Amino acid sequence: MESMMRIGNRSVGTGLAVLAALTLTQPLHAQISVGGKPLPQPAATGAIPPAGHSGLVPRAMVQAQPAPSTPAPPWSGEDGASGHPLMTASAIREAAANFENCVASMWPDAARRNITRASFERFTAGLQPDLRIMDLMDSQPEFTKAIWDYLDILVNDNRIAKGREILAKYKPQFDAVERLYGVDRYVIASIWGVESNYSTMIGDRSVLQSTATLACIGRRQKYFRDEFLSALEILNRGDLKPEQMRGSWAGAFGPTQFMPTAFKRYAVDADGDGRRDVVDDAADLIASTANNLKKDGWQSGRSWGFEVVVPRGFNYMLADRAKAMTIAQWQHLGLKRADGQPFPHPGEKAYLLAPAGAEGPGFLMLQNFRVIMKYNPAEAYAMAIGHFADRLRGAPPFVQPWPRQERVLSRAERLELQQLLAQRGFYRGTPDGQLGGQTREALRSFQASIGTPADGFASADMLEKLRGR
Repeated sequence: MESMMRIGNRSVGTGLAVLAALTLTQPLHAQISVGGKPLPQPAATGAIPPAGHSGLVPRAMVQAQPAPSTPAPPWSGEDGASGHPLMTASAIREAAANFENCVASMWPDAARRNITRASFERFTAGLQPDLRIMDLMDSQPEFTKAIWDYLDILVNDNRIAKGREILAKYKPQFDAVERLYGVDRYVIASIWGVESNYSTMIGDRSVLQSTATLACIGRRQKYFRDEFLSALEILNRGDLKPEQMRGSWAGAFGPTQFMPTAFKRYAVDADGDGRRDVVDDAADLIASTANNLKKDGWQSGRSWGFEVVVPRGFNYMLADRAKAMTIAQWQHLGLKRADGQPFPHPGEKAYLLAPAGAEGPGFLMLQNFRVIMKYNPAEAYAMAIGHFADRLRGAPPFVQPWPRQERVLSRAERLELQQLLAQRGFYRGTPDGQLGGQTREALRSFQASIGTPADGFASADMLEKLRGR
């Protein structure tokens, strides 16, 4: 599989707030999902607390979520779409039957992490597997969202207005964080808004149950064993309570969706109360998110990227993350800022992204864009965060239009596109319907062979050309 499954703010391979993309590391179409939760996304109600309030007050999940009296949908009982041997129905049933023993077997590892026996028994007592997660883990969406639709959903007037309220209400906390970490407050506010719609869409699954399920059942047991044990460490230390650790099916929790291992690396006690509370404490939440970005390489006082006008006849083989050049070099090739303003730092290195191909806008992406992609390895997500941040500080929408007339390919068509590229000798992967970097490179090579702009954009027209029609 070319794609990565997004889990909270970390990737774990194959397969995520308000919406996070299924790895759009290609200028194609993004699946809308965030925090490990594909659409339709559960929504929640609840107001952002006043500035003097000590917490963020996550609310009960409603709307697309079943009512509390309605049981969650059961596991389908079917084999997973990935075809992995641990995702067959029989393997899932066998692992589920051994769940209690599996959890108990992790005690020695827990002890090595200084988790007390009393804590281990308290927090694992009565744990049962949530097999519905197996369907979510291996879901294969039939249709995806075009990047312009994705951006329309994530960056809208209502969310921008809420973001400005958050920035005003927590101004002292944002001021302190900018001084200490040098991370742009608007980016932090954007992540908060995109990941949980400002604490109203956090998720309602038990992190312990989800990570224990995935640690004992399915194809990512080693990865989730670490997440489960890290969740136990957080509870053992007393940073959070079990009822606070509720989130996505993959275990991401809190308004900016930390995985337990990410919490361990980045969470800080900003207000000195002895607890690192990224769920109900605004100071800790803002500082921990900033610490995450800072440790991932955030460059203070620099942008994430610029919308650019790409000249006609441009060689789109250069639109590649591995082909970074200085902005001055890009200018020499004819690229200009879409708003007509000069580039502030011509010596900065950037790569060209053409997320909608030659018919859509281009973007020069800087180091901070790469940092956002460490939070979520999807170019569509990182672009949404960067653009949202710009809008919060008062910048206008993108200048150039998107090719909204383009039709999004279905999964069957994506599979066919990969198969046709393979038949022609351009694609050497295993067709899976997920359009990643390998597919983009193969498509570029095909486009170059027929004399069309080699932008790697998987349009319906390009599928027709591959069909030879």
